[in-house]
Amino acid sequence: MRRHTIIDSPVGPLTAVADADALIAVYFEAHGRRPAVTDHGARVDADPLLARVSAQLGEYFAGRRTTFDLPLAPPGDAFQQRVWAQLREIPYGETRSYGQLARALGQPGAAQAVGNANGANPISVVVPCHRVIGSDGSLTGYAGGLERKRWLLAHEEPAADVTGRLF
Repeated sequence: MRRHTIIDSPVGPLTAVADADALIAVYFEAHGRRPAVTDHGARVDADPLLARVSAQLGEYFAGRRTTFDLPLAPPGDAFQQRVWAQLREIPYGETRSYGQLARALGQPGAAQAVGNANGANPISVVVPCHRVIGSDGSLTGYAGGLERKRWLLAHEEPAADVTGRLF
């Protein structure tokens, strides 16, 4: 049973979508590649899994959580799943380039494919695609917009004091 809830956050409202007993998506309000709202299932306000998602995202934004402990089932092909698993290995407060991820996957020439898979990640923030940058250190595209990516990276800096709201 697919269902969703809306979570308030400093980077704007987040739509968390669950299917059965796993999180399948976290979308920004103005998210690139976001499916139609009708694909999210019914909106629920009292769901144990979505309450855990909301609580953990709240802790992350409050600076009290650096990793997530949630059952995940993002829909994607085998290569995308490998890339998204690699994203979850990037420590809080650190970044990796697309090339570094491709090398970690044993496919050093696949930086562009890694970028495409990264861009298709449906579980924003929890699967930290915002931690991927260009090989020259530049911020590159982000489904939630570069201003959100910049905010999330600043939020994760060790001495960051990012308490304000972006939206």
